[in-house]
Amino acid sequence: MIRCLIADDEVIAHQILEQYILQVPGLVLVAKARNAMEAFAKLEQHSIDLIFLDIEMPLVNGISFLKTLSNPPKVIFTTAYSEYALEGYELNVVDYLLKPFSFDRFCKAVEKARAAIQGMGLPAQEQVEGGHLVIKEREGMLRIPYEEILYIEASGDYMKIVTAGRQHLVHLTMKKLEESLPVNSFARTHKSYIVGMKHIKLLKPDSLLMVNNVSIPVSVNYKEEVTARFKK
Repeated sequence: MIRCLIADDEVIAHQILEQYILQVPGLVLVAKARNAMEAFAKLEQHSIDLIFLDIEMPLVNGISFLKTLSNPPKVIFTTAYSEYALEGYELNVVDYLLKPFSFDRFCKAVEKARAAIQGMGLPAQEQVEGGHLVIKEREGMLRIPYEEILYIEASGDYMKIVTAGRQHLVHLTMKKLEESLPVNSFARTHKSYIVGMKHIKLLKPDSLLMVNNVSIPVSVNYKEEVTARFKK
């Protein structure tokens, strides 16, 4: 699954891109932003694989924004201005979509992004193998089946992976751990929590109850996505 961010100041552009993303298997819209500052905040909050990035935005344009990112996700420029194409390719963007673009042209750009993302790979400690999360413990390498993970909680410099039987502490960032999990099975609910969707028993306005009766907070930044995923 490819986690997507839309960064564009036009409402109609958001609507078109949302519809296109919904029609392509394997794409998941994780966040939306109306300017570069919002986009930067979303990148801090979410694990993003692909940005659909407008160039002419208020405050900071898309090119200047992209140049500030030390390790950016893959980027597809979506703009009404053709004069930026050369600079876009110099920044190693995946593709350059000139508005208004068709769904077929959108799909071609996404396939380029998919190929680029699949070629990146993951570091060994965050590898996903056969339905398992591979972590390093004192005794050696351990495989935890995805379906057994109830939730993950940030605990100081460590992440606490909670299953029905026990807890595991791993020295990873929340963002790296989130990138290691299948996006269709897990959801971020808070800056300090990731939950296994199938283990949610009850969704409340600002929290949820897991099957083991543990209450997990749901912050405003993640509420819309969690609610939509819970209803499916």
